[in-house]
Amino acid sequence: MTEVPPRPSDGPHAPRGPKISFEFFPPKTAEMEKSLWETINRLAPLSPNFVSVTYGAGGSTRERTHSTIARILRETDLLPAAHLTCVGAARGEIDEIVDRYHEVGVRHIVALRGDPASGIGTPYAAHPDGYQTSPDLIAGIKKRHPDIEISVSAYPEKHPEARDFDADIDTLKAKIDAGATRAITQVFFDNEFYLRYLDRVRARGIAIPIVPGIMPMHNFKQARNFVTRAGTTVPSWLAEKFDGLDDDVETRKLVAATVAAGQVQKLAKHGVDTFHFYTMNRADLVFAISHLLGIRPSGARKAA
Repeated sequence: MTEVPPRPSDGPHAPRGPKISFEFFPPKTAEMEKSLWETINRLAPLSPNFVSVTYGAGGSTRERTHSTIARILRETDLLPAAHLTCVGAARGEIDEIVDRYHEVGVRHIVALRGDPASGIGTPYAAHPDGYQTSPDLIAGIKKRHPDIEISVSAYPEKHPEARDFDADIDTLKAKIDAGATRAITQVFFDNEFYLRYLDRVRARGIAIPIVPGIMPMHNFKQARNFVTRAGTTVPSWLAEKFDGLDDDVETRKLVAATVAAGQVQKLAKHGVDTFHFYTMNRADLVFAISHLLGIRPSGARKAA
């Protein structure tokens, strides 16, 4: 990788030492809920900046997101961020969801356009009575509740639907103009994508934190299928590291931890001091990687 000058992700006045945040998804079964809360209890003492909970457009998934966030607020000291998308709902319905979050104490929303209801790779169609774009959604949230912090997505390899990088960064700028104050990147595995993207964004005068999204590959084949559909490149060198490990879970975990730890340590050498981990509701690899970043448990949290 070409050596470049350090470029902090959080601007020139960021405090020293790495900062982390975690993404979880709402559980579908009692067993998955138990596993999620074991993960939350394991990771909470690492004192993340916040933890985000993903959102599905369907009613039952939406309720699971809300109940997970409400429980995090009730039973832990963590600051939850609720994901919210434009997909499949009218403005009034989304406004009501935002109001409910605000009422239970949520002050941070990850605002996204969302994937097409018919699946990634199919044409996107906004709800006829809904928010048409993510900047529209952000403006709607800020109008109702100015005290809610907004994070948004960013794409080191360009959004798959964007005409080019300039158009993609135009969209990011529109999201910031609407009220976003942090961007979290789509997962990437080649740090050069992130570093070049950061240069492009800063050259456009965008100064908000661009937080790298990191995904430890618990199950390489499954993760590769998912991320490539979303436009992420999986380098051949990465695939080779997992070659022959389909049935060797323990070795696969060691390789995954080594790869992700190497990625964040190299980013840290470039001055990046903030990381967002896509945990897949598992604690082991993320805890190990955080340890290698120098992050230690800060003390007991309230038990869930």
